[in-house]
Amino acid sequence: MPTQPQSLTPPGAEPFVASTWEREIVPSITEYIRIPCKSPLFDADWAAQGHIARATEHIAAWCRQRPIPGLVLEVIELPGRTPVILMEIPGDAPGTVLLYGHLDKQPEMTGWREGLGPWTPVREGDRLYGRGGADDGYAAYASLTAIEALQRRGGRHARCVVLIEACEESGSFDLPHYLEALSDRIGTPELVVCLDSGCGDYDRMWLTTSLRGIVVGTLRVNILEEGVHSGDASGIVPSSFRIARQLLERLDDPRTGRVVLEALHTDVPSARHEQAAHAAAVLGRGVHAKFPFVPGAGPGERSTTEMILDRTWRPSVSVTGQDGLPTLPLAGNVLRPGTALKLSLRLPPTVPSAPAAVAIKHALEQDPPYGAQVEFRLDMPGDGWEAPPLAPWLEEAVDGASRRHFGAPHVAMGEGGSIPFMGMLGARFPSAQFLITGVLGPGSNAHGPNEFLDIPTGIRLTSCVADVLAAHAEASLSGATGERA
Repeated sequence: MPTQPQSLTPPGAEPFVASTWEREIVPSITEYIRIPCKSPLFDADWAAQGHIARATEHIAAWCRQRPIPGLVLEVIELPGRTPVILMEIPGDAPGTVLLYGHLDKQPEMTGWREGLGPWTPVREGDRLYGRGGADDGYAAYASLTAIEALQRRGGRHARCVVLIEACEESGSFDLPHYLEALSDRIGTPELVVCLDSGCGDYDRMWLTTSLRGIVVGTLRVNILEEGVHSGDASGIVPSSFRIARQLLERLDDPRTGRVVLEALHTDVPSARHEQAAHAAAVLGRGVHAKFPFVPGAGPGERSTTEMILDRTWRPSVSVTGQDGLPTLPLAGNVLRPGTALKLSLRLPPTVPSAPAAVAIKHALEQDPPYGAQVEFRLDMPGDGWEAPPLAPWLEEAVDGASRRHFGAPHVAMGEGGSIPFMGMLGARFPSAQFLITGVLGPGSNAHGPNEFLDIPTGIRLTSCVADVLAAHAEASLSGATGERA
């Protein structure tokens, strides 16, 4: 279905940015959405399929055409690894800014409403539906447009490096190899800009101050060598699903959802409590109203502040997939030999994922009920991240940009998801400042059905990035970039 012609210039946005989005970015992202470039974790034959290569070249081709003086673009592919796009733009102020995004996507997911689909771009008013536009295919477009907008108004910026990877949705397991191989070309950034995060609403700029870590794995329970008649065996042979339920209770309380493994908890810093309370006051019921609960359902009686902290600073367990259960039409009276469950455990930002994974595996596998065969096979864990204190210049720049382009002050809040790149960069560049933000707001539903990109937010956010790049140049020229609150 073709996109609908629009003419959209949200209040506060730079006219050049708005026109570039409408005339050039939206059409290109529309074609990018059509490409099923699933991340390697979800497409083992990604190299043979060629979708990641096609998406990489599609975005690179758009970027090569930008009239940015000195722009150097290279698609780099280490042997056996997903490619990256590396762009370098010379600056007229000291220092280096690293701008990051990714182009790989989550799998299709079911539940798309009629007329929509993961690889079927559809524009309805301000929203462009389809997988990957907001998470976060727009990042390369927005990064270069922000630089171009700043140059057009005669502003200064430091040397900029734009890095777009193709493995983020799989935990960025290829990225450390590129960071090592490209270390000389990347340099030591003073500012990192990441556009892969969320926003609490579409009315202001949101600054992400922390990200949770993640441990993903498959819990497999086998009790029989083959399926048997359920009437004959039930009462003697325990159900593999019941055993799996018992094992899950070793991780969290089924009544409250609280994770019972104390090794996965940490104390929440007081500053993050204050930020959560402020964000809760701004969002109100929006903290939970953005989720599509069925009629009559809801999150319970906790305060909105506690909901934010549960989502950003406390561990949680989710079952995201299964194997061994037939579909309903094929479910006969059979006691199945085994059950496999895909588990996703979110960790507080400062809890290291490797020892957490060991604790989870031990809790699930020790003393298996009824002597069943139990295995928890881990995927690669990912560490969380907590932002360093903001330099005064950056806090002032973010708030000023939000007021100019959104008409409201910015708000800071943690995010419940993971961006492995941030943990890697935080460890590699401990003195860098971080601007982590994004367009994934209420209803945008990244990873799920009906994912959409809110175009006015993308336009305003691009204008904000241009302002922050200008502020960084000014601070760099005055020697203030290293100052922290």
